[in-house]
Amino acid sequence: MSQVKFKLTLTPKLAKCPIGYPDKLFLIGSCFTENIGAKLAYHQFEILENPHGVLFNPVSVHNAIQDYISNKKYTAADLFLLNDVWNSWNHHSRFSGVTQQEALDKMNDSIQQAHIFLKSAKHIMITLGSSWLYNLNEQAPEGKLKVVANNHKAPAAWFDKTLMQPNDLIQLLRQTIESLKKFNPGLQIIFTISPVRHLREGLVENNRSKAVLIHSVHEAITTQSEVAYFPAYEYVMDDLRDYRFYSEDLVHPNYAATQYVFEQFVASYMTEETQAIMRQVAEIQLAMQHKPFFVGSSAHQKFIASCIVKTEQLMALYPFLPLMQHLEFFKGQVAK
Repeated sequence: MSQVKFKLTLTPKLAKCPIGYPDKLFLIGSCFTENIGAKLAYHQFEILENPHGVLFNPVSVHNAIQDYISNKKYTAADLFLLNDVWNSWNHHSRFSGVTQQEALDKMNDSIQQAHIFLKSAKHIMITLGSSWLYNLNEQAPEGKLKVVANNHKAPAAWFDKTLMQPNDLIQLLRQTIESLKKFNPGLQIIFTISPVRHLREGLVENNRSKAVLIHSVHEAITTQSEVAYFPAYEYVMDDLRDYRFYSEDLVHPNYAATQYVFEQFVASYMTEETQAIMRQVAEIQLAMQHKPFFVGSSAHQKFIASCIVKTEQLMALYPFLPLMQHLEFFKGQVAK
């Protein structure tokens, strides 16, 4: 008698180029990028994520990458004033400022850091969220026809919405890949599609958008040996496939979903040795969150002493792990 199956399971595929602790990992794209980035940072990988802030559409992602490669310096001419705040159409609002100089300092410092980091990075993970583009129209005071990364709460009448066509997106992605490989020949590129639903467009429109992204990414990378696809979208939509894995807004994957996708990412890209280090780092991170009732008790002091030993041993075995702050934290808990 055959066994009844209630779900399909997507088996992780081992990556040709695994990610190790000495490798720098650059992440850019939708808010789902930051979910994965936060988990990598928790395990003490060296990462840099979203130096322009969250970006959803491929044009804005491409433009941001070109900024990093050229180490672009933004000037007052690149900013606009709205609601008493200076903004850039290429950046998330967290880079806006009350003064022009404040905004420019944040943008240019972030770009310079990204330029240096990307040049020596081993991997870049690009997460695309939507192929819908918002273009400034004739009602906008400046920047007509420009694709914006963020609307900065500007009037809706300032924008025209268009769906990027597959051929245009394929060409853009190939240009992005080519420029990245030219800037950093050793860079390994990973594309993903965000499982976050863009319900403001509508369910049908969201599916059209995701379909364009999925088709275009696969077409663009089919002959690229240094470029891979990680199926984050498919893990949520086809493997988990349940609204209980979404937050109350039914738009964003919840903790269980993002943790599951991260575990599949680890299974695909991390060697057994790297995974073993990750487990030890997680133990130290968890120990730092421990809240004792009595700091000076012998039980807690014994616990702290064991944490110091574990941290020092891990640092001796793997000098590339940035655990000095953890060690100082534990030593600060030692009773005087």
